[in-house]
Amino acid sequence: MKKKLWFLIIMVICIFSRIYQFGLVPGGVNQDEALAGYEAYCILQDGKDIHGYTYPVYLTAWGSGMNALNSYLMIPFIALFGLHTWVIRIPQVIVACLTVFCVYGIMKEITDEKNALFSTFLLAIAPWHIMLARWGLESNLAPGFLTFGLYFFIKGLKKKQWFYVSACMYGLALYCYATIWPIVPVILCLQVGYCMGYKKVKLQKEIIISGIIVFAMAAPLILFMLVNNGTIEEIRLSFLSIPRLLYMRSGEISVKNIPDNFINLLKIIKNQQDGLLWNATEKYGICYHSTLVFFTLGLFFAIKETIYGIKKKEFSMVTLLLIQLCAAFLLGILVSVNINRINCLFVPMILTAAYGIGKLCDCTKPKAIWIFICFYLICFISFEKYYFAEYKQQINVCFCEGLEDAVDRVQELEGKVYITPGASWARVLFLSEQSPEGFRKTVAYSNYPDAFLNAEKYGRFSTSFDVLLPEKDAVYLLEEPYDLSVLKKEGFCLEQYGPYTVAWYE
Repeated sequence: MKKKLWFLIIMVICIFSRIYQFGLVPGGVNQDEALAGYEAYCILQDGKDIHGYTYPVYLTAWGSGMNALNSYLMIPFIALFGLHTWVIRIPQVIVACLTVFCVYGIMKEITDEKNALFSTFLLAIAPWHIMLARWGLESNLAPGFLTFGLYFFIKGLKKKQWFYVSACMYGLALYCYATIWPIVPVILCLQVGYCMGYKKVKLQKEIIISGIIVFAMAAPLILFMLVNNGTIEEIRLSFLSIPRLLYMRSGEISVKNIPDNFINLLKIIKNQQDGLLWNATEKYGICYHSTLVFFTLGLFFAIKETIYGIKKKEFSMVTLLLIQLCAAFLLGILVSVNINRINCLFVPMILTAAYGIGKLCDCTKPKAIWIFICFYLICFISFEKYYFAEYKQQINVCFCEGLEDAVDRVQELEGKVYITPGASWARVLFLSEQSPEGFRKTVAYSNYPDAFLNAEKYGRFSTSFDVLLPEKDAVYLLEEPYDLSVLKKEGFCLEQYGPYTVAWYE
């Protein structure tokens, strides 16, 4: 009963830290989550994405593609609550909280209930995971679904039917982030192979059917690769589309770049940040800088236990955690990464650190775990104060806070709208709730075809204008540091919304 209470307290901390001021911090909206949200809105309206593909398995989006699962998960929430920033962030926060919940079940099987509680606590208060949960970058669903896959795989070792659910989770993970495509088969083969080697599973009905499930879920993406390699034509059906992207970023994975990628990966692990404010902060890192020491310790104990198990021909559950780590590390040396590109690394990394702390306490005094709990609580409280004060101001600038109010004001005014290019056409589409069909008919790209399209004109909006020669029948939405003196001289009305100014002539 006492342990259940502690678990409940940890989950309350987890949920509260992720939903307090939800939708307000970060304020504004990131352009990637905005486009993912608008894609979901388009599919909800008429079943097509912004490029006219019916229920695509992969979104063309910017031109070089976007993972589709996040947008599909947004659809029921948009249908219920409308197209708002907080609404499109709901899938991410739900998946994040469920990830913390599943970590308890994973670590309970790998170690014991005490360490499982501490592992859950450590992920619940991890700055990276809190930040990830509070906005809607589509690739950040991947750590959650990989964790779900491992959780149900471990449950399947006791009750074989759970392998079916695990297969579905790993299959869905493929639609979270294209970067993990090479390592999901590695994870599955190593996990199944290891368990079969120690007779935890056999090549039986549940394993065969689970393999078929994963393959069936991966099949559309295999066809997607064939389409974009030029092997087959793109597929357009009434219920499914497999599009040909304007630009395929297949060259990002390279064996030639392994030395440079290896150094870059080690820098990210060591520094616990990549210079991108929305991924991690210099002050607190991924999970507080001191955690790196305990990760190293946990890695040592995990490798030692695995080697011991191999020598004694005994099954070691911690090896399943090592497999997740090794697969993520493999990805990190094949691709030039930042934190969100290697997001599959950090849940197993945090769990390995918790495992190391647990082993350290077992080797000294079991009650020493309370020293670590108090230390991390202090770190967590410090991070929360920083996040909702200093960090809030910094990230809100990055996410264009004030633009939503400016776009709302523009919507109330008549005439064509000239808008600052810095506002991002994806944000404007999302915030103005442009008609999907209207957008498709009117959009003109300045750089078509390209990996990152720039929509120069769409609907009433255009980014092509000369502010020195203002048109009195037009509305202007400008961002600092535009010189507004000409508009003032011509008698335009000006309204300020943060760094944005709406100007019109009456």
